[in-house]
Amino acid sequence: MAVPVKEIVVVSGKGGTGKTSITGALAAIIPNKVMADCDVDAANLQLILDGEKVDSGSFESGWEIQINREACIGCNKCGLLCRFSAIENGVLTAPLLCEGCGVCTDFCPTGAITMRRKAAGTWEVWQTSRGLLVNANLGVAIENSGKLVSKVKAVARSLGRQQQSSLLLTDGPPGIGCPAIAALTGATLALTVVEPTISALHDLQRLHGLTRHFRLPLLVCLNKSDLHEGMRQQIQNWCADNDVVLAGEIPYREEFREALKAGHTVVPTEDRLLGDALNCLWKNIAGRLEQASKA
Repeated sequence: MAVPVKEIVVVSGKGGTGKTSITGALAAIIPNKVMADCDVDAANLQLILDGEKVDSGSFESGWEIQINREACIGCNKCGLLCRFSAIENGVLTAPLLCEGCGVCTDFCPTGAITMRRKAAGTWEVWQTSRGLLVNANLGVAIENSGKLVSKVKAVARSLGRQQQSSLLLTDGPPGIGCPAIAALTGATLALTVVEPTISALHDLQRLHGLTRHFRLPLLVCLNKSDLHEGMRQQIQNWCADNDVVLAGEIPYREEFREALKAGHTVVPTEDRLLGDALNCLWKNIAGRLEQASKA
């Protein structure tokens, strides 16, 4: 019998909180897992995980028109019917305005306009020193990033079953929009990485509302926790008042920046305080994973 794959999704209210650095550190600590980078607009987890691309595929989403110029009679019926002013006299004059609605195809008297699936991006599988990683790159001016996130998760889950991995570790996109919702779908729990700032507390409150709506357990990692004692206490108090688990506090260390520059994870580390904090974070996450799986 296949073991159900649990999933941790690491999220943040904005970029720059250290989300990917914390995900990379967890990747170095957690055994028997598959990883997914669902920040398809700017995938970068593979930059700190030594790896080699072992598979890839194309991603298609939405529709685009194809025009047979020989069959076009220049009647401009397409231009008159297009609500987005994307086409005129059988010429796609503004491709970025085309919504792929198909009205020009339906009413072209000669059948000169047809529809085809739109190339929207690519997904990739990497064999890294920390395990298999799936990521993706969204195409230019493509809006369906949520669907590509779902594709990345589907590929990663399939690989997890093949590898008999017990956990999927997902680096989610920042914010609370469609890509973040797609990344959180089907997860066991969410871990949000915040900083000791007023804006981070506001972002935490928004993420709490989102995860509560989907009845998804939320844990907090307070990164750079020693940079502002006042805001640190505010975030600690907010978590306590709202029954949100503060899973770990990671002190600020230049070692994170140096690791990113060198293209590797911060773990292993010679800084005992940092190492203990990261291991404590994983211990608390693992405990909550166990509770969530029994619920």
